[in-house]
Amino acid sequence: MSEAQTVTDTPGVARELTAFQQNILTILAEEPRYGLAIKRELESYYDSEVNHGRLYPNLDELVEMDLVEKSELDKRTNQYALTDEGYQALLDQLHWTFDRLVTDESRAADIEDLVEQTR
Repeated sequence: MSEAQTVTDTPGVARELTAFQQNILTILAEEPRYGLAIKRELESYYDSEVNHGRLYPNLDELVEMDLVEKSELDKRTNQYALTDEGYQALLDQLHWTFDRLVTDESRAADIEDLVEQTR
């Protein structure tokens, strides 16, 4: 394997993220949201309650890593948005996953079908 392939095969900062943090980034990829909206999306995904003590420290860590931008909507509400670095972390993780998942044409077609379904 060439050095260039080795570099692109690594998930970068994405490898340092928990699945919970990756799910937050995925939610924010759609559009910026305030904390409770992120919480509702996560609760829908996990089919269980996500407590504030789990959500907000993870959001703060993503902000510190420059993967998420935090801004004030009003005095009590913050909005969170995916940064370019956060978007790249999601792409890096997908690339790393696809590199291992797509082992033949049939699997490649499955991925292409998924992409088509989301358009």
